[in-house]
Amino acid sequence: MNLTKDQKKQKSQDLASEITTGGTVFFTAYQGLKFTEMEAVRQALNPAGAKFRVERNAIVEHAISQAKIEGADTKLFQGPTAIAVGGDIAAVAKALVDFQKKNAALKLRACYSEGVWYNEDQVKQLATIGTKEENLSKLAGALYSAVAQSAQVLQAPIRDFAYVIKALEEKQGK
Repeated sequence: MNLTKDQKKQKSQDLASEITTGGTVFFTAYQGLKFTEMEAVRQALNPAGAKFRVERNAIVEHAISQAKIEGADTKLFQGPTAIAVGGDIAAVAKALVDFQKKNAALKLRACYSEGVWYNEDQVKQLATIGTKEENLSKLAGALYSAVAQSAQVLQAPIRDFAYVIKALEEKQGK
């Protein structure tokens, strides 16, 4: 389908606003993936809150410049490109890396999130850190553990004092 110049500009502007709102963009090469596999990637990214789609390189490149993102490597816009926009960066990275393990045709190229560019290896590292919710639950557990230990330490002198009193009562009662 050939798009008019105005349609291309509109698609580029829409994508730029999505990138600005979502804050995260993953660049992938999808050559060799079947339609059903592309749909499987989309389904895997839905829980992470990301939208996965194929866009023309010129539109993506123009959207990146409209979103005022600097430092994009020109190699990102060579060959067939699919992008994942939005979502929790760690959750999206995990979903993409897990899918890539099952199907080597999906190639991670790079990721941009909140002013930082990540290469393929760094994206794979992001996949190992866990989602925001997982990390918050670990933090809450650690804080609860620290508070519980502090409470036990503070209660120990009172408990020990009660044991001493009880022992004295038993000794005097004999």
